[in-house]
Parts: sequence; structure tokens; C-alpha cells
Amino acid sequence: MIPLWCIPIATVTGNTLILKPSERDPGAAMILVELAKKAGFPDGVINVVHGAHRAVNFLLDAPDIKAISFVGGNKAGEYIFSRGSANGKRVQANLGAKNHAAVLPDCNKNQFINAVIGAAFGAAGQRCMALSTLVMVGETKEWLSELAESAKKLRVNGGFEEGADLGPVISTHSKERIESIIASAEREGATILLDGRGFKPEKYPNGNWIAPTIITNVTTDMTCYKEEIFGPVLVCLSVDTLDEAIEVINKNDYGNGTAIFTRSGPTAETFRRNIEAGQVGINVPIPVPLPMFSFTGNKKSIAGGGASTFYGRPGVNFYTQQKTVTALWSSADAISKKADVAMPTHS
Repeated sequence: MIPLWCIPIATVTGNTLILKPSERDPGAAMILVELAKKAGFPDGVINVVHGAHRAVNFLLDAPDIKAISFVGGNKAGEYIFSRGSANGKRVQANLGAKNHAAVLPDCNKNQFINAVIGAAFGAAGQRCMALSTLVMVGETKEWLSELAESAKKLRVNGGFEEGADLGPVISTHSKERIESIIASAEREGATILLDGRGFKPEKYPNGNWIAPTIITNVTTDMTCYKEEIFGPVLVCLSVDTLDEAIEVINKNDYGNGTAIFTRSGPTAETFRRNIEAGQVGINVPIPVPLPMFSFTGNKKSIAGGGASTFYGRPGVNFYTQQKTVTALWSSADAISKKADVAMPTHS
């Protein structure tokens, strides 16, 4: 997804581009550049460099590279932003997330359940816009059992197997980290309503499997709430009012995206005006903007306190250098015989 954000805007504004995919999953990037070549991109316009820390440092330090775009975790992103900026480069870095959805009793319940299950567990929760946190307002907490029943229907299998809804997490280390966060929730007093640990499809018993997991009775001081899980785990908090839901969401360190489920226009407008997140969905669980807008995170989800400008008009601004030209054309010779030293010197 990230190369498909950057390649069109970067190249249409006249730049060449170097793509450094994650060393953990470089294959998709290679398919994309092969397709670009078939589509007619000239040689040298899109380039690929593979590697880990040394490759990143090369890109951050190379004087011919003028701008850096990054999407990933906070530790890497803050390092890239600091080192790249120190070298005089233009840097946009979209970092971690803890995307919330506030759920009101007047919403379309079936639409809400289907939307949340898809947004929380699609891609095994391994996307920065995954809906990982539910704030259940009022009586909606009674819907949690239906939510769990819907999640159980998702088929966990190898990604190329027919009918698979979600696959494994990316590595053994990731699986262990996710399972440790689920275990911490139990220790800290939360309830594991749906436990995906220990799942193994028959054909792939040694994969990094975690099935959909739902944790309820969560409070904001728990590890499972404070940390980005980046896996198929949905954490659920309960509050009494919309104002409390807004307060909970705004106090969180991250501000990538958020959503509200309601049938009330005034309720949605109150939420929109008061929420502190870059991307707001109204009955839309993953509010990634259309290409004419930009990706607008907030708080610790954006390095440097700025804004991401991957596409849309801000993307054009990011990939171009502004130039201001002031000109004076006169058919007659200058009348004054003395130079004017005041600003502006047009006389």
C-alpha cells in the first residue's frame, strides 16, 4: 500500500524514487516494480534497494536524496525523522497507532458488527489503520457476545488457501509479543472473551498463528490498551456517555484514525468537532482518505508534530520545491537618476 501512495505522486511531479521495502516482506514490492516496468516506466525512475539498518542509513545520508517517506513503528520512524531532518532532507513519517471506534446504541448494529470484525481482524490486524480498540457506550456492551460469535466465523489459514479471511502474523517474534500482551491482560484483570492463542490449521501446524482475539473489561491503564498490538486482537472498553468516549480517545497518545457508529447526525458532528485524530470515519471503520485528500495522522502517530502528505494536494507540495518569481517589465527607461534603497526596490 505505501509504495502505491508514493509512486504516483513522486513520479508525476518529476522525481525518481528509491523504494526500500521491509526486509521482512520484500516480495510484494518486487511485484509492484515489475508491474511498473511492464506499464512503461523508464529505467531508473523507480529503483529498489534491499537491506536493513545500513541500507536505511545510506538513504538518510545520501546527499542526492532530497526527501524521505516512511510508514512504520515509532522507534524506527523517530530515528528516520531525526537523522533525515538533520541532513537537511524533507521527511514525512507516519508512526504507530491505536485506532478507536466509539459505538452508540442508536447505530445499525449489524453494520457495526460486520464493519468492526473486518477492520479489526483483516490482514491479521497488521496494518496501521486497523481498528484495534472499541469504546462501547451505554448498553452497547451487551453486544460483545454477538461480536465474538461473528469473529469466530472468520477462517484463519494460509494466505493463498481458498476462503482464507486472515493469515498468520509475520514472524515468531511477533506472535510471541502478541501472546505476551494477551497474557498481560489476564494478569491485569481483563477478560479474554475470545482467545485465539493455540490455533493451528491442519495443513500448516508450524505457522505463526493467532486467531481473532477479543479482550473485554479493559481499562486505560492496562498494557493491552497502552501498547500497539499489531495483531488480530480487539480490546474493548465501556463508558456511559459520548463525552466519556471522546475523553478516552483524546487522552490516548496516538491519533492516526478513529470512527463513530451512530445514526444521529448531531452526535456524529459533535464527535467530529471534538475528536483529536487525523482521520475520522462516520460509520466507516477504516477511514483512509481518497486519493485527492491526504493521510492526516495526529499526536504520536506523526513524527515531528507535522502531518503526513503522502498523496492529494499536500503530496504534490511534498514532492516539489516551491519557487517564487518577482518580475518587472517596463517599456520606458528609468526616469529617476538615483537608486531607491527602500524595500521593495522597484523604482
